[in-house]
Amino acid sequence: MSTSGRSVRTGTDAVEAWLSEHSEDLIGWRRHLHANPELSRTEFATTEFIETWLVKAGLEPRKLPSGTGLLCDIGPDTPRIGLRADMDALPLQEYTGLSFASTVPGVSHACGHDAHTAILLGTALALAEMPDLPVGVRLMFQHAEEVMPGGAIDMVAAGAMSGVSKAFALHCDPRLEVGRVGLRVGAITSAADTVELVLDSPGGHTSRPHLTSDLVYAIGTVITGLPGLLSRRVDPRTSTVMVWGAVSAGKAPNAIPQTGMLTGTVRTGDHTTWALLEPLVREIVEGLLAPTGVRYQLNYKRGVPPVVNDEQAVRMFEEAVRTLGPEALADTAQSGGGEDFSWYLEEAPGAMARLGVWSGQGEQLDLHQPTFDIDERALGVGVRVLSNLVLRQQD
Repeated sequence: MSTSGRSVRTGTDAVEAWLSEHSEDLIGWRRHLHANPELSRTEFATTEFIETWLVKAGLEPRKLPSGTGLLCDIGPDTPRIGLRADMDALPLQEYTGLSFASTVPGVSHACGHDAHTAILLGTALALAEMPDLPVGVRLMFQHAEEVMPGGAIDMVAAGAMSGVSKAFALHCDPRLEVGRVGLRVGAITSAADTVELVLDSPGGHTSRPHLTSDLVYAIGTVITGLPGLLSRRVDPRTSTVMVWGAVSAGKAPNAIPQTGMLTGTVRTGDHTTWALLEPLVREIVEGLLAPTGVRYQLNYKRGVPPVVNDEQAVRMFEEAVRTLGPEALADTAQSGGGEDFSWYLEEAPGAMARLGVWSGQGEQLDLHQPTFDIDERALGVGVRVLSNLVLRQQD
């Protein structure tokens, strides 16, 4: 049996053959995306780029109504496996010095989304060459992961999870050596909510604080009191943490200011705790500020749930990773960061894995740093894992 003069290959051998023929394409796609980053909800050219390659492969992708993000099905119309990659870049100037560094001032792929997208595109084209897949696949090229509310909500609303039995994703991990993939059952990321507290008082002279409401004192009470009391009201095993990121009030040393603001984040690795955090924060803030006489407005913005890896989905991922070799599978810790892949897991079980992108030599850079880069050997590893995740369903 042949197609265009070539014998049709199936299974992992077909994936290896595809990579042998297209490894330079895979790297080229990643470098093109890296050099042309687009911010959240403006990924029009990126979406067009992916769509063009999928159509060339004989597939029928469909864009979201916004023009950013797209979905594409491969294989039998059965309960499908969903594979997701995020496409957006960060508002961050790149300082890598790469020959293919960002050509867009103040915008860069400092979180590896260029790699995620190239890997899923490579997986799609490798699978598209196989005549009979054991299970249907839905490709989910997602926009706007880096902002709230995340693009995953739009994808779900557009039917991304309709008919999908399990969802999977890879995320670059610069702390893990290339060739290794990190997995864990349970929470692998955290819920991330934002707390904004706006305070006001009549103001006054610092020599007469008893004649007014001391706004700065009230701010200090909340700065220390809210994180402290949360740590006594929430089970510490849930990895719940509240940290302030910004505070502002006043300009003169001898004047009690009239207005001030606090902003910070509350994070937890426990889904049940996440649902309880907003009313608990409101209760604690009210108790702390009531004696001070300072008025306030609390704006609590819920972000994303934690990504909680389903045990069966993790076992499926592990089988796919083991095809890389006995040392490929690694344990990984829960991250305090948020990830909107969690919204897919509100619809069906699934799992996210961490893809090693560190070369094994030199400094281990962190995500969201202007010097972040990957060892491009990780691209082939990612294609192998996602492809074998599909193909192992026939074993």
